[in-house]
Amino acid sequence: MLKHLLTIAGSDSSGGAGIQADLKTFAAHGTFGMSVITAVTAQNTCGVTKLQDIAPDIVEAQIAAVFDDIRVDAVKIGMLSRPETIEAIAKSLRKYQPPIIVLDPVMISKSGYPLLAPEACATLIKELLPLATLVTPNLPEAEAISGVQVSTKAAMRPVAEKIISLGAKAVLVKGGHLNDTADDLLFDGHEEIWFAGQRIATKNTHGTGCTLSSSLAANLAKGMSLEEAVKASKAYVTEAIAHGITLGSGCGPTHHFVDLYRKAGILE
Repeated sequence: MLKHLLTIAGSDSSGGAGIQADLKTFAAHGTFGMSVITAVTAQNTCGVTKLQDIAPDIVEAQIAAVFDDIRVDAVKIGMLSRPETIEAIAKSLRKYQPPIIVLDPVMISKSGYPLLAPEACATLIKELLPLATLVTPNLPEAEAISGVQVSTKAAMRPVAEKIISLGAKAVLVKGGHLNDTADDLLFDGHEEIWFAGQRIATKNTHGTGCTLSSSLAANLAKGMSLEEAVKASKAYVTEAIAHGITLGSGCGPTHHFVDLYRKAGILE
């Protein structure tokens, strides 16, 4: 049965991250993608220059329009900038109760542009963490959520425990910001599972977090366990990064359709 995936996130005008990356990832996983746009960003491979939030009632109406007509097998949540938007989304998700929610707590763009207002972090923790099947913070995001500093692999477990205590059912703490390794930790409050990280020498990594969380949502919707989904999604993102597209003058996007391009003879 074709799975239906909904992304609730911001729009990236350059197509490498946000809603655009999510929909590409859903398609690459053989699922049908739908979208609720929370904000419109003006951005390219060099960074974000401007952001316009969508009114919370419009965000809520988009969610209702989808759920009132179409079965939703999983939801991925990305960029949310204002407390009012977060509250509207949480209210809607409590109403419709999708079976799977993957929360990617996007706080700062790769170029350093703040995407989550400081006052919105507490609202995200209170309203959305308890609804999340899986939350996927990188280390700076994990620190902001937990209030616990993490700069080593050994410190990732206490941070994961704190995030679980705040209500998330499971957390994938991404170790890409570590100096000596790039390992990720999956923790569900009971079992600790580590995944070896592979560093690839490329600047074309725009949208990796969006892509990973969307891949996780798709794989979970298709019936994989958390461990299976993380393993498969990391493999997908690793290949997408390895074949990243040189685009513009900054950080190009990952390649969401490596298999499709390869079959079409466009990619070696």
